[in-house]
Amino acid sequence: MKTYQHWIDGQDAGEPDACEPDAGVFDVLNPEDDSVIATAVRGTVDDVARAIAAADAAWATYRKTSPSQREGWLLAAADLLESDGQRLVELLVSEVGSPISKARREIATSAGVLRSAAGTCRRQTGQTIPTDVPGRVSYSVRCPLGVVAGITPFNVPLIKGIKHSAMPLATGNTVVLLPSPQAPGVAIEIARLYHQAGFPLGAFNVVLGYGDQIGDALTGASAVRAVGFTGSNDVGRHIAGRCGASRKRFTLEMGGKNPLIVMDDADLDQAVKAAIAGAFLFQGQICMSSSRILVARSIIDSFTQRLAAAAQGLSLGDLREPSTMIGPIIHERQRSKIRRHVDDAIRRGATLVTGGKWVQNRFQPTVLSNVPADAVIHREETFGPVAVIEPFDAVDQAIDLANSTNFGLTASVFTSSLKTALRCVDEIDAGMVHVNEMTIQEEAHVPFGGNRDSGFGREGSEVGIDTYTEWKWVTIHGLG
Repeated sequence: MKTYQHWIDGQDAGEPDACEPDAGVFDVLNPEDDSVIATAVRGTVDDVARAIAAADAAWATYRKTSPSQREGWLLAAADLLESDGQRLVELLVSEVGSPISKARREIATSAGVLRSAAGTCRRQTGQTIPTDVPGRVSYSVRCPLGVVAGITPFNVPLIKGIKHSAMPLATGNTVVLLPSPQAPGVAIEIARLYHQAGFPLGAFNVVLGYGDQIGDALTGASAVRAVGFTGSNDVGRHIAGRCGASRKRFTLEMGGKNPLIVMDDADLDQAVKAAIAGAFLFQGQICMSSSRILVARSIIDSFTQRLAAAAQGLSLGDLREPSTMIGPIIHERQRSKIRRHVDDAIRRGATLVTGGKWVQNRFQPTVLSNVPADAVIHREETFGPVAVIEPFDAVDQAIDLANSTNFGLTASVFTSSLKTALRCVDEIDAGMVHVNEMTIQEEAHVPFGGNRDSGFGREGSEVGIDTYTEWKWVTIHGLG
């Protein structure tokens, strides 16, 4: 059975002179049946320290690499990712239960992130600055920060592993990645990818293990100058507190209770299709999932019938079949949360429109209506294939409902009215709003992120230049 080792300074623990596992191993489970498919080294605080030391030592020379070198390595990584994509697809299927269509999408998206990051290597420009001092030259330059920590989730481990490393590497920083313990194999494959692409030893490092045991050692280290995190709200708040206390930069991409609003003038075919994809893609285990469907009361009966019929037609088949939409829920803790949310809603009087049953570790695509406002599913992110339908009577009420949670990641509005669309775009408190498209949208160069409890800061190639560099003002005077 495969045992995944840390990747520190270009070596894993199976190679000579690399770190030895000090705290044993943990099991990596196939979410389809909870069978053990691999083991992984359980990282310690000392392992974290070694990885940070390797990244810090590498930064001394890596920060001086040229834009063309970093650009070349990132482009090579993108090409390698695509050429070896099938192996990673298989790993995503077995390790996190990705249906194959979602796994292939991860490959394409990640390659795009690498290429977009490569394009920024030549755009990290400074400024020439006017000065009132005669004979003085005044200008500014961007400088890399140093070591950047990335902490990634299980659901899109390839995309997030690349997003939390490509821009730091493009801007001259080095990286230590702490991936989800549900997806250690994907993280090690990212390390091998960067290594094969030509990145210097120590530029990218991976420590495997549990965040509650070693996360503070990573985020609290003085050599770590910035943290990129994707995960739960509770952990994100904890990281924000630690980074704020030590004056580190950080970005947080957390959960959502994302509304998809269907106005009475919407194209219903288009809206139903978007709601199905938005609510049930990767069995709802996506932060951008459309977990709340807000529908104009005049059309809610027709919409609900069509949505339920479409949900009932979704395949729970073989994960390697392109038609399969619903795969297994990642682990028992998450399955229990789904049960708790759905059972609580029904106990309080909600109507189960369709779904609600388990097929081994898969949960049928489920639609609930008439959910009371005090149900826990209104307040917490379910992270499963469950959509709640809510009626509204006017645009004002739809906007109020959209803003009624503490989250603010993404939203969708379906309407044929430009006036209504622009009003919703302006008044919905979310980091991303899409008109006549589903809530799940992502492009490498855009400012991706959420408001309020959904996040802090933004990810993306353009905003990443500001996130991972700092300005230095320079004056030169009196030199011939």
